[in-house]
Amino acid sequence: MGIIQLSDFLIAEANSFIKIKNEIDKKQYDKIVNVVYPQLKRNPFFGTNIKKLKGEFEEYYRYRIGNYRLFYLVENEKVVVVVVDFKHRQNAYD
Repeated sequence: MGIIQLSDFLIAEANSFIKIKNEIDKKQYDKIVNVVYPQLKRNPFFGTNIKKLKGEFEEYYRYRIGNYRLFYLVENEKVVVVVVDFKHRQNAYD
């Protein structure tokens, strides 16, 4: 099964992410918006920093940003990437 991408994905921030967004360092958030979001819009499935999770979180992906992890879901039917969480790697998988 192959994935054919006809258009860029939209980025949606879930309420869980919006709640913690103001706690994220401005420099980190700028990197998310200016570097990570454009990559996720083009291809949220593959990249050097992208990994599909396993087990009970198998529907999620994570994007590695230094010592932090950005977690998101991909809704193929709607062509939307839903950003759900951002955590330091020490606390990311608790």
